[in-house]
Amino acid sequence: MIEFEVKDMTCNHCVNTITRVIKETVPSANVGVDLSAHLVRVEGVPNADSIERAIREVGYTPVLKS
Repeated sequence: MIEFEVKDMTCNHCVNTITRVIKETVPSANVGVDLSAHLVRVEGVPNADSIERAIREVGYTPVLKS
């Protein structure tokens, strides 16, 4: 599982946008979002780079959690 903190994710529109772009990048990905904790969890992806880049391209600032 890959986990990102996305502090500038503040509403359901943000959640929908981030979920959509992740699914467009890796259609088989399993995406879970905790809006109150500003966390995005992604399973089923080979690495974090493409997901991080996709989230950045739609205007958010993901920080990979270790």
